[in-house]
Amino acid sequence: MSDQNIIRKTNEFGETYYYTKHRSGLDIYVIPKDFATNYAVFATRYGAIDNCFKVEGEESFHEVPDGIAHYLEHKMFENEDGIDTFSRFAQYGASANAYTSATMTAYLFSCTKHLKENLEILLDYVSKPYFTPENVEKERGIIAQEIRMYEDNPGSAIYYNLLQAMYEKHQTRVDVAGTVDSIARITPELLYDCYYTFYNFSNMTLCVSGRVDMDTVLEIADRVLPEREPKKIVRHYHEEGSAVYKKRVSAEFEVSRPMFLLGVKDMNISDDPQIRMKKRVAMSILTDMLFGPTSDFAIDVYESGLVNGFDASYDHSFDSSRIFLEGETDEPETVYANFLAYLEANRKNGLCEEDFKRIKRATYASYIKVFDSTKLAREFTHMIHDDCDPFEFGDALKNVTFDEVCALFDELFREDRYAMSVITPPSEA
Repeated sequence: MSDQNIIRKTNEFGETYYYTKHRSGLDIYVIPKDFATNYAVFATRYGAIDNCFKVEGEESFHEVPDGIAHYLEHKMFENEDGIDTFSRFAQYGASANAYTSATMTAYLFSCTKHLKENLEILLDYVSKPYFTPENVEKERGIIAQEIRMYEDNPGSAIYYNLLQAMYEKHQTRVDVAGTVDSIARITPELLYDCYYTFYNFSNMTLCVSGRVDMDTVLEIADRVLPEREPKKIVRHYHEEGSAVYKKRVSAEFEVSRPMFLLGVKDMNISDDPQIRMKKRVAMSILTDMLFGPTSDFAIDVYESGLVNGFDASYDHSFDSSRIFLEGETDEPETVYANFLAYLEANRKNGLCEEDFKRIKRATYASYIKVFDSTKLAREFTHMIHDDCDPFEFGDALKNVTFDEVCALFDELFREDRYAMSVITPPSEA
């Protein structure tokens, strides 16, 4: 047995996870599941918004080019021995991937066998950066091509156009991949600087789900992870007002029907993770009550033929908070007018408590269903990176009240916080 202090937590429906802080500073979570598949996520709290930072004790902030977190993710698959990381995983039957978001870079794999070997590969390559002028330059062309591909994608354009309309200064508006101009300034030295700042194990988490125990994970971590001095990172995010920067933004693409993405901006984000978690729960239920598949709004726009493929989503974490509505329509401004009228009617008549109870039950059932897959390691990672205990999230779901959701409705829906991004077919010359 390891001499690590291991914490065991079990929730009311019998799910268990184990946690320990490894001697390297790494937070390790193990979720035993007797499923055929194993899943592991090795992630750092480092994403597109982290372009201005310093290590505690330094006098001045480092400002780095947009897109560097994503660039770094690409380069981590390069090994000094020249062996491709994906082929290393394939040797042991694993499917591997990685992604960069606004706030996180994550490396992951799933496998049915050889969990120990695959976990060793994951910890090994993510802890061994290898950047040279030649391999960094080679990647520049690949990522520039990826950026241009997304610039030509209406789904990507409508999203980033909306973020840049909603936010004037905050780094939430930054495209994860950066721009062709910004990535032209990325050097091996900058990549190493960002790596040794943000890939500090005290800024990272490892979450493993499947037929695994903590002692096995610790044995591999002890053997593979190098010792590094912990660092305290100070991040600088630009001040941002509550009102949207622009109300409307549009672009032309080769689409068969106009597309819209409507955003509700929320800058009331608490520093207290418990308060954020409660608000996230309330926002989930409120979004579904107002705009989910069974809502009056969704049914009306669908049955009238006004909108095709309508969907609603929300996001509430430490860096940003917003609600999105999207779909295809020939009349974006009519959708917007209906949105305003619908909110006004709810403000006048009040929300429906029966709808709240029904959506709350369904949301809790969806939360329980997450535990039916080893992919819950990924859900755990996202919650943990927002300082939210995954089991406490379930408790918050059970305890949220109708009054809290009504209060959030009054707080969120104000017209100066709405922006809409539209994609239209090219206009006839």
